[in-house]
Amino acid sequence: MRRSICVLFALLPLLLFSVPQGAQASQGWVDDDQVPAEAGFKLEQNYPNPFNPATRIPFELFDEAFVEGRPARVSMRIYNILLQYVASPTALNHPMGDRAPLVELDYTLPGRHEAFWDGRDRAGAQVPSGVYILEMTVNGRSKNIKMFVSR
Repeated sequence: MRRSICVLFALLPLLLFSVPQGAQASQGWVDDDQVPAEAGFKLEQNYPNPFNPATRIPFELFDEAFVEGRPARVSMRIYNILLQYVASPTALNHPMGDRAPLVELDYTLPGRHEAFWDGRDRAGAQVPSGVYILEMTVNGRSKNIKMFVSR
């Protein structure tokens, strides 16, 4: 137990401050401010944050995301602080159906959209309290935010 607390306090600064740019580039992680405007999308902070048991994730797709009239391909993945894949949220009000998994999902229209995460991992178990990283990828370009689960 004592060792777990020590590890938590050792990791706390990493959670509160950004990852160095070299580490981001090697992991494929890019801060919101570093993705050019022509990426064609905006990932907003989830709400509520911190949350228990569920959260919504707003995002916006711009005209630039629809290259040559093709749909924008959108994925969202949630990782724990060890960068292990935990889950993917579901799309709300998507033409493929409400709660379609947000993995390589095609959007045909620009505008505001929303995703939903019930705070469960891929096996259906509730995730523990902690910091999680949401990565959104649109047409190969990624942005990420931190989300906080409080149980």
